[in-house]
Amino acid sequence: MKFLRPLAALLFSALVGLTAQAATPIKIGEYGSLTGKEASFGQSSHKGIVLAFEELNAAGGALGSPLQLVTEDNQTKPGESATVAKKLITRDKVVALLGEVASGRSLEAAPVAQKARVPMVAPAATNPKVTQTGNYVFRVCFIDPFQGTVMAKFAKEDLKVTKVAVLSSVSNAYSVGLAKFFRETFTAGGGEIVAEKNFSEGDKDFRAQLTAVKASGAEAVFVPSYYTEAALIVRQARELGINVPFFGGDGWEAPQLLQIGGDALEGCYYSTHFSPENQDPTVQQFVAKFKERWNGETPDAFAALGYDAAYVLVDAIKRAGSTEGPKLRAALAETKDFAGVTGVTTIDKNRDASKPAAILAIKGGKLTFLKTVAP
Repeated sequence: MKFLRPLAALLFSALVGLTAQAATPIKIGEYGSLTGKEASFGQSSHKGIVLAFEELNAAGGALGSPLQLVTEDNQTKPGESATVAKKLITRDKVVALLGEVASGRSLEAAPVAQKARVPMVAPAATNPKVTQTGNYVFRVCFIDPFQGTVMAKFAKEDLKVTKVAVLSSVSNAYSVGLAKFFRETFTAGGGEIVAEKNFSEGDKDFRAQLTAVKASGAEAVFVPSYYTEAALIVRQARELGINVPFFGGDGWEAPQLLQIGGDALEGCYYSTHFSPENQDPTVQQFVAKFKERWNGETPDAFAALGYDAAYVLVDAIKRAGSTEGPKLRAALAETKDFAGVTGVTTIDKNRDASKPAAILAIKGGKLTFLKTVAP
């Protein structure tokens, strides 16, 4: 059956093309980490985007033409996002870009899109600098000043702690930014950062930093990093006898978090964009469709954001009545009250989306939806 599904999808796409009277496809480029260290991010987003394209083509595509997704893998390599973005724009002639999940890689591609006047919609890049690149760059997720504020308030009001240590990656724009926004809000509210230690992406040993954290008397530890480092940090902390709660941001979101961290993650928390446990009918319908399409896999936040990013972009194409860069850019900027599976998207003057955050707890080796925090 696994082989029949892709074949059926291909046949279906062919039929859609025929019914559109062989209209020229609208090419939309996608770039992401399908392989490499953070492949979980890109793979999840890609699956959400593919599902959206299949649904949109089943409904007739856009402007009388089928939609064609052209995907490039940046392999999680520094600099590769700019390279593949140029390739998608100059060789494949895409009318827009979908990507990336990671802020650092989005920041690499954004200047390429801006210079070419090709709109780019980032599903999950939360660093404010991404959309500051220029007026052709958009996102459909909340940004780190909001996420940092959410987690600072969570530390104070839910964890009821006043002394927090922060461990962040100096080589990751996402980590540096989120640490900054958390620190500012937490200290403004009367909290104290009792230790602040750094590491670099790819590090495996965090015992020196954690020894300092243990000596600081921290009541909780904020780790605004990606899932691999976060899981290793918590495991090593438990080995050193540090039993306080650890918490982080949406960079923790990946099945590998629990696979790497195991029981050490019990009682940890992180903020994200979406929970499949949300009983909203729109969310549950999406979860059911995603599971059917991807062999029972449950969608995570990046799958949901990829799905919404695709729909927001195509909605703008339809409203613009054109795929010309300036007209499509203008339509994206006018997006208002678009109901998606991650909430309602309205693009503000900075080309950002104001969205709620979900906080998940790790209990019994599973992710448990704890609460939603509105902007």
